[in-house]
Amino acid sequence: MQTEYSADDITAASGLQVLSYLCVSMATLWIYDYVCSLHGEWAFLLQSRWSKAKCLYILARNVPFVILTIDLYLYFTPNENPDKCLMLISIYSCFSCISVFCSEYIFVLRTYALWNNNKYVLAATICTSIAFLVASIYIAFTTVDASQVMTSTIPGITGCYRISRSFKLSTPFLLLFVFELGLISLTFIRAMQSWRAVNSRVYTVLVKHNIFYYACGLFLAAVNVLMPTLFSQYAYHSVFEDFQFFILAILATRMHLHLWHVGQVQDTVDI
Repeated sequence: MQTEYSADDITAASGLQVLSYLCVSMATLWIYDYVCSLHGEWAFLLQSRWSKAKCLYILARNVPFVILTIDLYLYFTPNENPDKCLMLISIYSCFSCISVFCSEYIFVLRTYALWNNNKYVLAATICTSIAFLVASIYIAFTTVDASQVMTSTIPGITGCYRISRSFKLSTPFLLLFVFELGLISLTFIRAMQSWRAVNSRVYTVLVKHNIFYYACGLFLAAVNVLMPTLFSQYAYHSVFEDFQFFILAILATRMHLHLWHVGQVQDTVDI
């Protein structure tokens, strides 16, 4: 006997299938990147001195594993308990904020180095980043509490995800966009001030990395801000959120490794 399913059941099931496929794809991408850079990473971890940037690197490199584990558990484990699902999403949101903060703070230190360790630049960027982080965590948790949980009633399709039509979902990405816009402006100003006076490969790498990282971050943040107007189904929003977290972490860690290797040849920048 053929069972008929409602349009809502089919929408929930298709959303879970999209999330599960793309989650596996991102897990594969992250593991592939990890394996490819493992040799250089171990050299960096064993030979470099301990610093704030090294601690941030370790966090930025490993926190996405926690995010992926939560994602895979959400989309592949049968879970019809809305409270448990929302609790896991809250944990996911917290680790996502930590991941983005670590990636961004690595480049805060790079911008600080570009400005010749200017204390005012450091104080302004730290205060702004902490304010934005606290606001983002608060918004993330309040939107989770106001969200609904979608599960599949179709056999063979497991997992759960949240749905929400609140514009607050885009607010953390809007804050991130503003923050990165400020950092890329500082990079451009400094580059224009000293592009003739400084003749150093490390300095050139810093400027190029900063601009490329912020350009990618601005683009991805803008996409996530516009997602609620482009797609009504939150499943697609979640995919692009994860994509931004992983891309920023990959860029931050890859660029930091490259800068460290360049610094082994020339004078090392204190970051």
